[in-house]
Amino acid sequence: MTVSSFAWLFAMTLLLTTVTKIWLALRHLRHIAAHRDQVPQAFSARIGLDEHQKAADYTTAKTRFSILKLSFDALLLLALTLGGGVQWIADVCTQAPLSPLLQGMLTVIAVLLLSSVLEMPFDWYNTFVLEAGFGFNKMTPALYLQDTLKGWLVGAVLGMPLLWLVLWLMARMGEYWWLYVWVTWVAFNLLVLLIYPTFIAPLFNKFQPLVEGEMKTHIETLLRRCGFKAQGLFVMDGSRRSAHGNAYFTGFGRSKRIVFFDTLLERLNIPEVEAVLAHELGHFHHRHIVKRMVLIFALSLGFLWVLGQLMQTGWFYQGLGVNTPNMALALLLFFMVLPLFSFWFNPLMSAYSRLHEFQADRYAAVQTNSHDLISALVKLYQDNAATLTPDPLYSQFYDSHPPAAVRIAHLQACS
Repeated sequence: MTVSSFAWLFAMTLLLTTVTKIWLALRHLRHIAAHRDQVPQAFSARIGLDEHQKAADYTTAKTRFSILKLSFDALLLLALTLGGGVQWIADVCTQAPLSPLLQGMLTVIAVLLLSSVLEMPFDWYNTFVLEAGFGFNKMTPALYLQDTLKGWLVGAVLGMPLLWLVLWLMARMGEYWWLYVWVTWVAFNLLVLLIYPTFIAPLFNKFQPLVEGEMKTHIETLLRRCGFKAQGLFVMDGSRRSAHGNAYFTGFGRSKRIVFFDTLLERLNIPEVEAVLAHELGHFHHRHIVKRMVLIFALSLGFLWVLGQLMQTGWFYQGLGVNTPNMALALLLFFMVLPLFSFWFNPLMSAYSRLHEFQADRYAAVQTNSHDLISALVKLYQDNAATLTPDPLYSQFYDSHPPAAVRIAHLQACS
């Protein structure tokens, strides 16, 4: 492939992907607007028109904002690649009196930091205008800045040693460097899963053990029935940052924890909390987390192999606006443009995720009462202002969970 043909392929893929995302968003907006004035029949007895319209307006606002954000992201990527941004940053960093490996690290960090700073106004607007406008944001500006700085610090502490090791392996391990890097990447991810509940998550939130009482007794009974062993049951102060509610597993191996947002426990009754937890236990029962990890690790191995082939070609660098090839720039450029080409596989990944959600729902319907899970989901749709009428095609590309009406119908069939 020639430099010009690859540059043309990249530019056309960027244009096509961006236009497709905008088209999908516009479809989504039209579909929501067309169904804004009537609650779907499956929810008419549980959700009022005012709540349905709030969800429609909230989703509309988020979708319109996403169009602006993805347009900015496309322009930023274009400026960094064909616009010469990465090359300029690399030229500046190579002036530093450091080894080539450290100069490469500095280039990667500078590009990532620049991107984060430029994207901060969008995140700020999303938090303090969009989320706050619909009554969801509970975060103060001071807490927002504190979280941002903590996130950068954690990223530096974990990411910089990993980046150094990856670049060192790329330089020293010869033709099969990508295999050594993959092993390192897998080990790093497993380590983060292991330490996240104990060392990372508490930096951002407070976790209190679930208090003794009827709810804890019911949950522990459910865990024993399902054969699930956890290090503990915890309540997280999610209300400090947002009014949204959730529950999740975290950790790996013996470090597994079950975490409930305090907003979730305030909203749901005991049978509903049991049903939500049973759904999460369904993921554990079907080994969905392990399957997803295996899939991600397999894909990452393939991506690293492809990078190993591309970095040996001049057209890969020059077609993306870089005239001084090196390993750090190859790594940076590859993972900058990868989302453009992988976007077209989103429907497959979303379908795979929705399959897991159906399986987890069936498991919850066996272990608890499916009507309790339906009731809990309806409350969560209400509290999170989740639209009940997404555009079907948009949903196929983006939604990891089945649309509300489809999911409720599936649970009713399981009862």
